[in-house]
Amino acid sequence: MIRYRKATLSDIPEMQSLVVKEVEEGVILPRSDDEVATNIRSYILAEAEGMIVGYGALHLHSPRLAEIRSLIVAPTWQGHGIGRGIVEEALREAEALGVAEVLVLTYLPEFFRKLGFQEIDKESIPEHKIWTDCIKCIHFPNCNEISLIRPVTPKG
Repeated sequence: MIRYRKATLSDIPEMQSLVVKEVEEGVILPRSDDEVATNIRSYILAEAEGMIVGYGALHLHSPRLAEIRSLIVAPTWQGHGIGRGIVEEALREAEALGVAEVLVLTYLPEFFRKLGFQEIDKESIPEHKIWTDCIKCIHFPNCNEISLIRPVTPKG
């Protein structure tokens, strides 16, 4: 059974060990333990069999826009709906916060399209995103990630 929960500071070492390969390959941006700690409240974990099998973060850019980032699922747990579950948890949180849209930058656009995201031009991404996150990427400025966005369904 998969259980979703918010991350705590004690989860950081296990979270970091889950992304080593993807960070080395430039699929996920490197984040220091301190950076993860600073943003710990944004992380949603998926647990199974007593271990973290995936996580993602809902990062707020403005009152209108949030981003799902750092989405990872352990290779042996891929194909079990964990990524979808993390995204759905993040979308529920975005809705509860009153965010209007959720952005993703991804190498797997089909995954997000199945969840209702639509492709947008990278030029429409907020400039502060580029200069705080993208500049750290080994692929910058020649990024081949796809940007997608999804409106958040308001409660009511």
